[in-house]
Amino acid sequence: MTVCGIDHFNITASRELLEQVRAFYCDVIGLVVGDRPPFDSAGYWLYAGDRAVLHLSLADADEQLATNVATTLNHIALACTDRAEMERKLAAFGVRFRTARVPATSVAQLFLKDPAGNGIELSFADEPA
Repeated sequence: MTVCGIDHFNITASRELLEQVRAFYCDVIGLVVGDRPPFDSAGYWLYAGDRAVLHLSLADADEQLATNVATTLNHIALACTDRAEMERKLAAFGVRFRTARVPATSVAQLFLKDPAGNGIELSFADEPA
């Protein structure tokens, strides 16, 4: 077996938080709700182009969910374009972020949190210093 790359990530949440997370990733980040198989549980698949990169799932009633807990997962990274437009959008939505650069490359990064407290890196290749 050979790992070929990351297929998607999944966020499980209560109904209220699930809707906040869906709105954030669609309205702020720019993903689009798309086709999802007819699972027994509610949820969304969010697409970047023709790929479902984020699966949102409604938590089972007996499932223990906690947000903002200690974890070793720091963030997920999304390859993006048009950094200036994204910075304007984040500011318009009042989303706090920090900037960074990958040393010895032309990659610029924006780091932020989604409504559930998950870390996100928006990575912009070939950005001038």
